[in-house]
Amino acid sequence: MGVMTTRAKPPRPPRRPALPLGTATRRAALRLLDAVLRRGEALEAALPAATRDLVSPPDRGLAHAIAAETLRRLPDLDALIDSATRQILPEDAKARMALRIALAQALALGTPPHAAIATVLPLVDGGPRRLVHGVFGTLMRGGAALPETPTLLVPVAERWREAWGEEVVAAASRAIAAPPPLDVTLRDPAWSGLEGESLAPGHVRLVDAGPVPELPGYDAGAWWVQDLAASLPARLIGSGAGQALDLCAAPGGKTLQLAAAGWQVTAVDASKSRAARLNENLARTGLSADVVVGDVLDWAPDAPAEAVLVDAPCSATGIFRRHPDVLHRAHDGVIAEMAELQGRILARAADWVRPGGLLVYATCSLEPAEGEAQLAQFLGQRGDFAVMPPAPGELPAGIAAHPDGYVRTLPGTVEATGGCDGFFVARLRRASA
Repeated sequence: MGVMTTRAKPPRPPRRPALPLGTATRRAALRLLDAVLRRGEALEAALPAATRDLVSPPDRGLAHAIAAETLRRLPDLDALIDSATRQILPEDAKARMALRIALAQALALGTPPHAAIATVLPLVDGGPRRLVHGVFGTLMRGGAALPETPTLLVPVAERWREAWGEEVVAAASRAIAAPPPLDVTLRDPAWSGLEGESLAPGHVRLVDAGPVPELPGYDAGAWWVQDLAASLPARLIGSGAGQALDLCAAPGGKTLQLAAAGWQVTAVDASKSRAARLNENLARTGLSADVVVGDVLDWAPDAPAEAVLVDAPCSATGIFRRHPDVLHRAHDGVIAEMAELQGRILARAADWVRPGGLLVYATCSLEPAEGEAQLAQFLGQRGDFAVMPPAPGELPAGIAAHPDGYVRTLPGTVEATGGCDGFFVARLRRASA
């Protein structure tokens, strides 16, 4: 009879402690910051991949909010961190990134300090956990606070100071402190279903509006979201019944304006996904336009149009209030590259304007190379075009044309009523044959 033996069961591996609730959201915020600061991606473009582990929309929204607030306050967050460490942490050190996220929550977003640090410490497991905990604790015990007016990135402040002066730099610092109010453009200027402040015909400004799809009139397509400054290019084209081209058109606010004003619009954009979004906006608002997916450097219309709107690709530094990541991505090389592309697009689009027709050139940039210098170069090359200044009543109250006839909105423009994005807009008329 054999002897029965029993094998000892292998010891169970120690169970890893459960991560604090909310750590996955902070990990997503870390991915977003890495995408912007290290890889130069746009925050919105990085959002789907960075939040792929998050199921609930509120968690995705919180990850975005943490990353955006960190980017708004980055120079001041780093100054606090550097004040509490004996050696300066590398710019891309995980400890610095974790501290940025924890401090942004505790000092700007109202997260209780214990929750802010507990949810980021797992991000540095196996690394400088004690350092992160110690620096955060030192700052909290010392009463650390962020300045009411954020500090702009040094290269941005220097560039804008040279271009626009100290007052605009100060206004930009005030403007980046918080996301701006919500501006909407009405399909029918007589519609009155939203309560807010109107700064121009067909415009409503809302403060603390809440989720956009839940607002009155959204499902009925009565309006679309569009910053006041972004509405200026189509406002300067006005109403009409002929052919209009909207180039680099998506997501389509200007296309919707032109269609609502009676134009037969052909909207061209190189991005298939952005063109799909434009079609969705057209369907929701009940407006019509011919949407073309194509690169305007290759595409061409069958015939010249009465109005051509070129909202050219740019550094987008004018939309920094809502998208603070642009200030971290738009360096001198990007600005120069965009200016070169704008010149090529503008030169090509000019030939698509019929004699006597209108050409409107616009960028959501605060860089003169993408506005004033671009216009001067174009006028030097095309003697058949001349600037057509806005007539009285064409611009919203508080926004004035430059003496040379173009429109430039800056930080500080209509600041008392909530401000607007930085834009350059020039309307030109082509000489009649």
